[in-house]
Amino acid sequence: MGTDAFAAAGQTAFSFRATTRLLVGPGRITELGEVAGELGGSRVLVVSDAGVIAAGHTQKGLAALEEAGCMTEVFSSFTENPTTAQVEAGTTCAQRFRPDLIVGLGGGSSMDCAKGINFLLCCGGQMRDYRGRGTAHLPLLPSVGCPTTAGTGSETQSFALISDAETGEKLACGNPAAAFRVAILDPLLTVTQPPRVTALTGIDAISHAIESYVSKAASPASRLFSREAWRLLAHHLPNVLDDASDLAAREGVQLGAAWAGLAIENAMLGAAHALANPLTAEHGVAHGQAVGLMLPEVVRFNAEVVGDRYAELAATAGIPASSAGLADWLEALLRRAGLNCSLPPCLVGSPRPLDVDRLAAAAAQQWTGSFNPRPCTAGDFTDLYRQVMP
Repeated sequence: MGTDAFAAAGQTAFSFRATTRLLVGPGRITELGEVAGELGGSRVLVVSDAGVIAAGHTQKGLAALEEAGCMTEVFSSFTENPTTAQVEAGTTCAQRFRPDLIVGLGGGSSMDCAKGINFLLCCGGQMRDYRGRGTAHLPLLPSVGCPTTAGTGSETQSFALISDAETGEKLACGNPAAAFRVAILDPLLTVTQPPRVTALTGIDAISHAIESYVSKAASPASRLFSREAWRLLAHHLPNVLDDASDLAAREGVQLGAAWAGLAIENAMLGAAHALANPLTAEHGVAHGQAVGLMLPEVVRFNAEVVGDRYAELAATAGIPASSAGLADWLEALLRRAGLNCSLPPCLVGSPRPLDVDRLAAAAAQQWTGSFNPRPCTAGDFTDLYRQVMP
């Protein structure tokens, strides 16, 4: 198609990145050793959290690697939101072991921690040095992602989200070389998720599909992945919430999460994530709960500028084709998942009193908010927080 015809079709110039090869299907974790060999790996650092180890998934990966003749080392000393200090500890472990391949086997925390270790091991410095995109200037080790949850989409992104150990700020550190060369999507690895984790990660994936679809940075290509992610997630996540043993539905959610991650890689997110991150940093609210709580209000807020886009998504899922219909469906899904639909219950046990203006000021500083289709001031963020308070 020539330039004039391309423009006449309503398209604009854009770029699109897809780095990660996917291996999709039940039981494919057994191919990890073969994948390591293809990437030249013989000394493999496996980054995997304690819960995944206890569930037996890490051992499956280790067995596949060792059968292929690889030496392995496991690093597991990190928490749900890995911190800069934990990544530094993992880097010390890696420096002793001297890996030639890194595997992130677990949820988004395991995969993000693996990427963070890769940055510091190969490039030195501190995680804060790698904020933003394309800030690493030395080669990184090849890496493989093996998600055991279906939500973050870290397996198809070049970004690591690492919490500053001192401030709690989420550092988004991205570089094309940090993307996994291969991601193994084995739905059997997701069946041991506790119901709450299934809900939190699934809601997170939904938010990725919706926010990337309307992002200011979205392109015709990224929207293809956002829309297909949304279609898979809207259809299959309710089934997984109702029947945790539905493997076909789990496979659909896992693939939807991966497609949404690829959409994020090319389009970024929006105000719901900008609002959610301070709730996690200030009050320890689980990310999926925080973003799920704020997303319906952001849909309503953005409706005046991208209502047609929201209606497209709603129609795809058989929801009343309007932004209001989409927001109402999201609130119903939150209740179906057993999550809170207002802010106060989320703050029970928080060591800090609620300060909405402080939260709003922090939200206004979040990078993700700059991609929201409707510009947001600190006052807008204050109003959005107040919308989820009875």
